[in-house]
Amino acid sequence: MTVLTTRPERSRPRLRLGRPSGRRTGVFLGLLTVVLLLCVVGLVMVMSASSVVGLYQFGSSWYFVKRQVIWLAVGLVVLVVTMRIDYRLWRRLASPLLLGSIVALGLVLVPGIGVSVYGSTRWLGAGPIQIQPSEFAKLGLILFIADLLARRAHRIGHLRLTLQPVLIMAGIVCALLMLQPNLGTTMVTGAIVGAMLLVSGMPLLPLAGISMGAAVTAVGLALAAPYRRARVSGFLDPWADPRGEGYQTIQSLIGTAQGGWLGVGLGASRSKWGFLPFAHTDFVFAIIAEETGLLGASAVVLLVMALCWLGVAAALRAPDRFGTLLAVGITTWLAAQAFVNIGAVVGILPITGVPLPFVSFGGSSMLSTMAATGILLNVARQARGGATLER
Repeated sequence: MTVLTTRPERSRPRLRLGRPSGRRTGVFLGLLTVVLLLCVVGLVMVMSASSVVGLYQFGSSWYFVKRQVIWLAVGLVVLVVTMRIDYRLWRRLASPLLLGSIVALGLVLVPGIGVSVYGSTRWLGAGPIQIQPSEFAKLGLILFIADLLARRAHRIGHLRLTLQPVLIMAGIVCALLMLQPNLGTTMVTGAIVGAMLLVSGMPLLPLAGISMGAAVTAVGLALAAPYRRARVSGFLDPWADPRGEGYQTIQSLIGTAQGGWLGVGLGASRSKWGFLPFAHTDFVFAIIAEETGLLGASAVVLLVMALCWLGVAAALRAPDRFGTLLAVGITTWLAAQAFVNIGAVVGILPITGVPLPFVSFGGSSMLSTMAATGILLNVARQARGGATLER
């Protein structure tokens, strides 16, 4: 089995903002290219998928794409800034960022402060300016876990000092997410924590027990609430309730199938004309498949796979343990979220309301993933020739 070395790390270094050391490696350039390509695809497809609903709800086919352009522009600024900050500086901010995220998640649940949409209370803000704290909580948790496990690497087998604090903080975040409720983001968060613990060299026996417990808990939560049970039933047999819980899955599959090999043409989707709900957000991949066909949909999947492969490469070549764990957490975040989103669109997973990174419409998702990707790019830029893992 491949595990991280257990050499202890020294105290957090004093670092300054500025041009990061290192060079523009192939992994760095590859990551940046893939992310920019996904952003371009997202902007084009949001423009196409949101034109009808924008015209119907706000009187302008350009309503959503204008907002997406603004979020993308801000996201690119965030990407450049975080890319130029030495990633080790974030160790000082790990705990404050996580605690701030937890406070924001708690405020979401306060009546009169949190904003409810479609039965879920996940947003803070008012009018067109709203943020989703759960998106930033994932980054805060990744930074906290990477810092803690890096500092206590020499005592990785001492579960009270390593596993216990990780599970406590992750449990608090997941509990607040489920109170919104937000099972999809909770599942993605669980995947992030599990991957980071595994790569850190944590003993496998407790990890296996935790994984089994998490799986049982996820099934229990999925069946506990009536609306989630109905959603699971709609996933298992959407045709049993084609006008109810199975409607969105059926319409997504119809739109995807209509694309064929080469698609019906950019902008020519039929599904976006009121048949497929959330066509520009959670189900934008169905519009991609319909308008660009299997060829275009496969290209997006390949871009996501390339992003994951390059993220793993950055983790293997990170200068230190903290960088490796940080890269693993961010890569798992993007990979798990893309898998859950695309899986729901093609009907192999239940619908959970998780956006497709860099592609789906949404400000909070864009800003948080851009910030995380900038940090990942900084890790890749400072990569060494060899890996930090040993057998």
